Amino acid sequence: MTALLDDAERLGRDALEELQLERLQATLRHAYGNVAHHRAAFDAAGVRPEDCRSLADLARFPFTVKDDLRAAYPFGMFAVDRSEIRRLHASSGTTGTPTVVGYTGRDLETWADVVARSIRAAGGRPGQTIHVAYGYGLFTGGLGAHYGAERLGCTVVPASGGMTARQVRLIQDFRPEIIMITPSYMLTLLDEFERQGVDPRGTSLRTGIFGAEPWTEEMRREIEERFAIDAVDIYGLSEVMGPGVAQECVETKDGLHVWEDHFYPEVVDPLTGEVLPDGEEGELVFTSLTKEAMPVIRYRTRDLTRLLPGTARAFRRMEKVTGRSDDLVIVRGVNVFPTQIEEIALRTPGVAPHFQLRLTRRGRLDVLTVRAEARPGLDAEGRRRAAAVLAAGVKDGVGVSAEVEIVDPESLERSVGKIRRIVDLRGEV
Repeated sequence: MTALLDDAERLGRDALEELQLERLQATLRHAYGNVAHHRAAFDAAGVRPEDCRSLADLARFPFTVKDDLRAAYPFGMFAVDRSEIRRLHASSGTTGTPTVVGYTGRDLETWADVVARSIRAAGGRPGQTIHVAYGYGLFTGGLGAHYGAERLGCTVVPASGGMTARQVRLIQDFRPEIIMITPSYMLTLLDEFERQGVDPRGTSLRTGIFGAEPWTEEMRREIEERFAIDAVDIYGLSEVMGPGVAQECVETKDGLHVWEDHFYPEVVDPLTGEVLPDGEEGELVFTSLTKEAMPVIRYRTRDLTRLLPGTARAFRRMEKVTGRSDDLVIVRGVNVFPTQIEEIALRTPGVAPHFQLRLTRRGRLDVLTVRAEARPGLDAEGRRRAAAVLAAGVKDGVGVSAEVEIVDPESLERSVGKIRRIVDLRGEV
């Protein structure tokens, strides 16, 4: 096993924390000296880079939030001259001004390295073929996975998203051992295999690396059983780097090891911002340690998790993210997370785990409607029964009454393989 680890993965905890502090201090100096936003935020908080004498001192520094990145659109958060930027990525901007991230040549090398490390931790090896079904383009998933796979020495099939029937054919013909894909789109592929009369358990695939959206242990079990593969989680977000910030190791499947030599994690109370001790659940916060083009300082991800000791690696683990603080919806006083609905949908015969929560108002009362896709071949009577079972499951499992609509397979709108989980129309007239 140790022969498969790189030098940083072999560091003891003391040596790692020494490296982290050195890199953190350099990052704070770099951000303060070159980014107007960070300089103003540090000054307003009464701190300077030289005030960080230990890792614990990072808690004295201000957070960065997505609105800060939007306010700096397009290039206000960059810490290097535009002539040094080698690539730009951006969010879709469907809910506001896009967030833009930039990479120097060295940033791209670092990104490829951490994704290669992630694929190796998932069980990938040089010489294997990887089918990349994340979306390519401004979204970081496709290109991030692509260059990391090539860095590891793998053959890449840049399938991107969409054209599901063709993806099934490519997997049969090119015989990849690994697929990198969103979990919801993987289930769409599974349905397509079965629609074509092809046994998904008989493919060449041995490992699936799933990211870009929260997914549950129930979904892992379904994917592993229906496809006869190991299903592991990868974590990343564009603002911090892209995919490859943390990775679940195939030998343990017990949470994602954060690549702490490049990304320093904290977990804070979502309401107070207080740093929580390892083991307590809260909001995940990241500070980049090696980024040149766009260093991020205490970026609030809104992802809910907790930090745990390392197992397969010395790096600390983050528990699988199953919700976001901004995904929480309150319906008639009851807290509802989309992943709660996903667990119930996976237990409901005839229902696929592709769903959307629609919130409306009837008079002065909130109305929750769960729109869930039927599995292929489910008839009208089956849909009626499934709707009743799902509604009862939501009532019993979440504690709120919901109206349920069972809609046609693949009828909910998707973007880069993901479904918009929450549509809140309560503010509309």
